[in-house]
Amino acid sequence: MNIPAHLQPYVAKQQYQRYTPVNQAVWRYVMRQNRHFFQHTAHQAYVSGLQKTGIDIEQIPSVEKMNACLKPFGWGAVPINGLIPGVAFFDFQARGLLPIATEIRTLEHIQYTPAPDIIHESAGHAPILSDEKYADYVKRFGRIGAKALANREEHEVFEATRHLTIVMEDPHSTPDMIADAEQALQEKIAAATEVSEATQISRLYWWTVEYGLIGDLKNPKIYGAGLLSSIGEGQSCLSPEVTKLPFSLEACIQTDYDVTKPQPQLFVCRDFDELSEAVERFADRMAFRVGGTASLQKTVRSAHLATAEFNSGLQVSGVFTELIYDEQGEAIYLRTAGPTALSFEGRTLPGHGKATHCDGFGAPIGHVRDLPCPLEEMTSDRWADDGWSLGTELELHYTSGIKLKGILKDAVFRNGRLILLSFEQCSVMRSDHLLFHPDWGTYDLAIGSRITSVYAGAADPETYFADEVSAAIEVEDDPAPALSTLDHLYQAVREVREGQRDIHSLNNIMEMLDHHYPEDWLLRLEILEIVSEHQIKPWVTRLRGQLDALREANPALDSLIQNGITLIDCPVLSKR
Repeated sequence: MNIPAHLQPYVAKQQYQRYTPVNQAVWRYVMRQNRHFFQHTAHQAYVSGLQKTGIDIEQIPSVEKMNACLKPFGWGAVPINGLIPGVAFFDFQARGLLPIATEIRTLEHIQYTPAPDIIHESAGHAPILSDEKYADYVKRFGRIGAKALANREEHEVFEATRHLTIVMEDPHSTPDMIADAEQALQEKIAAATEVSEATQISRLYWWTVEYGLIGDLKNPKIYGAGLLSSIGEGQSCLSPEVTKLPFSLEACIQTDYDVTKPQPQLFVCRDFDELSEAVERFADRMAFRVGGTASLQKTVRSAHLATAEFNSGLQVSGVFTELIYDEQGEAIYLRTAGPTALSFEGRTLPGHGKATHCDGFGAPIGHVRDLPCPLEEMTSDRWADDGWSLGTELELHYTSGIKLKGILKDAVFRNGRLILLSFEQCSVMRSDHLLFHPDWGTYDLAIGSRITSVYAGAADPETYFADEVSAAIEVEDDPAPALSTLDHLYQAVREVREGQRDIHSLNNIMEMLDHHYPEDWLLRLEILEIVSEHQIKPWVTRLRGQLDALREANPALDSLIQNGITLIDCPVLSKR
């Protein structure tokens, strides 16, 4: 699989041997429930899409196998390390790669987890990708979402959210640790008072790809991955208690969500074409299509890597830190700090990568006075006809009041038009404000009278991040974890179910459960499934009594146990 260099740091290796028998049992329980429930309530592509995309009900899927199965639909699958930045997540999807977190939720969080896990990423997202129009929507969304600009406070919210999801799924976390992480997240959310285009488009993604319903408002079907991977909310979301609203772009981008709680309302789209039209309408208002001063201001507020493109086609990629304005409030000079690269049509210009502009870059924006044509319209032929030549001293006076004086060292043309000039012994001034001093070295002048596009990330990410990605090193497999006694019991029951162990060995397993694990409900369900099929009535009676006692003692287990018993009592349901 060809993973771009800038995305490789997010790629993990699926350590399949790390999945324990309990992990496998959690997967099997959730998938049996989901296949049964969603066969009538999910989008028609769901049930058939499970098999088509390499998802087995009986065991956790191999991401490598999923990658091969998704290929006919123009997609692939790649394992990742948990929650990753939105720009990277969307970039994967833009390239037709489904990012799959390979961790799996714990038994304690079997109904739902806010942390990315393989149930959500594979069984939630993959099946509906077998629908051509939906697959196109998600890929289109990825291309647009990858360009969205966030502000500094929202980046901090992401980090706090990531920390909370890790703490909530860590079996060693204490209630105080979880409470502290939740408090930290709430503080970051409170500080994020401005809603960026990145937040708006993430809301659109949440209310469609993650929590979307489709079809008739009164009898919708489920297609959102968050619902298709949650046996709790996936079943309750169609109840009258959850408000169903007609899909609306404006309503979606204005409605916030809480990843840790069930959603009080959901949006029902007409079809996937409606979603594609909506995300394109939203893109029309984003900085990468609008450009101009307001878009540049978004990059400064983001304090993260972004790209500004001049109308000459020159692209400046760096962290934008300062804008200088004219009397009308329009940006007339931009400045980056730290490593900056200059590109054209997504390719870094030779000699203008991060090493050259390691301390930042500055450039005027606007028209130059007293020229026969705008600089961005200067062709190589006209350049010579107008008497421009290397080694001559030039003065350029911008209508904004910026003045440049220096000796012309180099000129760069692309597609026959000027995009960059380089000067030696150069000074750049605006009134008494020094913007560049001759002692600072070569001044590279970006050509362009206006900014046509601004977006998150680098114009040429492969080159920009090349020095940050080491040569590929084969990752060694981690050793399989030391299994607990309970894991061995789960494994033994699986072997009985698969015919590898005699059914009478279940008697000893039940004795072990009774003495050491009186609160474990899932393994008792698995044993009940086997003994019910073999009609061993004394064991059936014994297990049902224990499960009823667990339901009574812990109401949170009631629906989990009852749903499991429903499939056992009518096994044909679980095999449809």
